Amino acid sequence: MLRPEIKTELPGPKAKEWLKKDKRFISPSYTRSYPAVLERGEGVWIYDVDGNRFLDMTAGVAVLATGHSHPEIIKVAYEQIKKLIHMSGTDFYYPAEIMLAEKLAEIVPGAQNRKVFFGNSGAEANEAALKLARYHSKRPYILAFIGAFHGRTYGAMSLSGSKSIHHKGFSPLIQGVIHVPYPDPYRPPFGISGEEVADAVIDYIENVVFKKLVDPEEVAAVFFEPIQGEGGYIVPPQDFFRKLRKLTSKYGILMVDDEVQAGMGRTGRMFAIEHFGVIPDIVTVAKGIASGFPLGAMIAKSSLMDWSAGSHASTFGGNPVSCMAALKTIELLEDGLIENAEKMGNYLIDNLRNLMTRYDFIGDVRGKGLMIGVDIVKDRKTREYNPELRDRIINETFKRGLLMLAAGPSAIRWAPALIVKKEEIDVALEIFEEALKTVTKRRR
Repeated sequence: MLRPEIKTELPGPKAKEWLKKDKRFISPSYTRSYPAVLERGEGVWIYDVDGNRFLDMTAGVAVLATGHSHPEIIKVAYEQIKKLIHMSGTDFYYPAEIMLAEKLAEIVPGAQNRKVFFGNSGAEANEAALKLARYHSKRPYILAFIGAFHGRTYGAMSLSGSKSIHHKGFSPLIQGVIHVPYPDPYRPPFGISGEEVADAVIDYIENVVFKKLVDPEEVAAVFFEPIQGEGGYIVPPQDFFRKLRKLTSKYGILMVDDEVQAGMGRTGRMFAIEHFGVIPDIVTVAKGIASGFPLGAMIAKSSLMDWSAGSHASTFGGNPVSCMAALKTIELLEDGLIENAEKMGNYLIDNLRNLMTRYDFIGDVRGKGLMIGVDIVKDRKTREYNPELRDRIINETFKRGLLMLAAGPSAIRWAPALIVKKEEIDVALEIFEEALKTVTKRRR
């Protein structure tokens, strides 16, 4: 059984040289958590330029559903590269793009009469959804949720409401986006108890937003993440989306389901919304769809796709290599990886909740499948965020060869590749607890 192996100080000598160049040539807007200069990966293991081996619980920010450099992904990508690398699917036809669109239309919730628009990322998929919702409905307003993250391009950024830094210096944002509270059971808005927060949010939308801010017949769509990602891996009450669907149907408002981080098997279902029994009108996907190749997709009911040629397009969207990687990714997901995500996710959640009994700064463990958040708090009663302690924990795991990332104000995200094995989770848990013990000693 492999374990992390740290041969040098971190960062190592080669990494330090790359970091100097990075500081000189790379945009300072990038958000790096620690000085990991990575060179190659295999499965859930990744190596830096100095030969140090790390156990990766990030999957490249929930992208590598099949792990680093899966041999079957490499094979189909190589075969496609030998035939056709690019020809722009917005101006020409090629089988890979059409085959993937057919497959996505087959597996998306509802799975009837769907059409697909391809881009290169989650932000582009959400931009496309925003444009289509307005184009089709002829309505100007959009509802989105506080805590949501939909991307950093202007439309997606305007929909997002997770961190003020995403907006600072970029105003004016696009007009017509109204943010409402998300039904977070752990830190519920309005001071309502966790189980009743769904009703409180629905009531706020209908009786405050729709009566005092905007007429519901001018609202084109509501954008949401079935489980908020950058907001802190927040799982809403089980009945929330059914109640939201009832409200949107009442006023003819479209539901746009952002599955960019939660989708493609990560939660133990192909799409996270399947946990909640609701069929959205538009679904956006990216991250885990192509095992690391750039690809995003917007999948909408065919009746909504009434925009004319030239209304929206993408030069690189639907790249044939990415499409073939996506088709193989979906095949692997359907052939056992989704099931593994559910099984390993349940095992990981149980063990993380066991850690809660020993460490009082763990306020909450939540998630579905392999999309799990561990909330670090100053006090369990007040549930006050503790980002400083959270960041120290992540840095301690890095020193020990375990890669983790933050989510939201003070959560740690667990988002390993869906191929992860029980033995690898056990190693990660062992290192994680070592980090918890270290920060506990420093607090005394």
